[in-house]
Amino acid sequence: MARRKELIIPDAILDQLLSGSEASAAFDQGGLLDQLKKALAERALNAEMDHHLAGDGGAGNSRNGYGRKSVVTDTGRMALEVPRDRQASFDPLLIAKYQRRFPGFDDKIISMYARGMSTREIAGHLLDLYGVEVSPDLISTVTDAVLDEIAAWQARPLEPVYPLVFFDALRVKIRDEGLVRNKAVHIALGVRADGTKEILGLWLEQNEGAKFWLRVMNELRNRGVEDILLAVVDGLKGFPEAIVAVFPEATVQTCIVHLLRHSLDFVSWKDRKPVAAALKDIYRAVDPAAAEAALAAFEA
Repeated sequence: MARRKELIIPDAILDQLLSGSEASAAFDQGGLLDQLKKALAERALNAEMDHHLAGDGGAGNSRNGYGRKSVVTDTGRMALEVPRDRQASFDPLLIAKYQRRFPGFDDKIISMYARGMSTREIAGHLLDLYGVEVSPDLISTVTDAVLDEIAAWQARPLEPVYPLVFFDALRVKIRDEGLVRNKAVHIALGVRADGTKEILGLWLEQNEGAKFWLRVMNELRNRGVEDILLAVVDGLKGFPEAIVAVFPEATVQTCIVHLLRHSLDFVSWKDRKPVAAALKDIYRAVDPAAAEAALAAFEA
């Protein structure tokens, strides 16, 4: 019989917390969990104040009572007693001076926004779920901040040389004008010299073509990429020419997965699995000699 894992919080403390109340009420708004969150937050704030006064920022400084602050959390509003100091130099990390939303709340807004909900739909959802009234202006402020970060990420400088870059597209569902549509998100995945993978960029384009990829190559060049040693692409006509036009020294190779798919187009459905397994032995070969041996075995 498996041994019971040691609890982080002893049963005696849990029994003491739950005594005198219904266990199911612990999860209600304003219940035990909310009270614990408030107590832990205030304890952390007081610990931060003790650390602040004990450090360089607390020279000649002392506590100066508490101030009340209402913050929005994942389960509703919570009133906190925030410690103050006489020099007003204390700026807590848990809840900053002018912060009105508990860490993690903005992530929920962004998650709903990413799923295609409008600002007013998000406000209504938060009111129904958490009983918190959040103005559409606040939601717009949160999402606009993310859009600024996205714009900065899209324009960030890149490495001068990438030994390997994969160019492909992912099919994702995106809400567009009230309808969910399947759209292609074109992606450039670069591999650095140390093996680290990096997303160089994401692009939404209705029609994939050589002109589009030529524009992508010029964008990569403008962001600091000077050379690509090996570019792996699908079988799109004109794609290799678009790459070589901007990076003339690059070697362009068709993606092995796409080559396998194209090869299987000539195979009957019942024979696809064994043929695919035999083809993989060729492309997984460690050197040209092993690949030729696997090809000869496949032909035999």
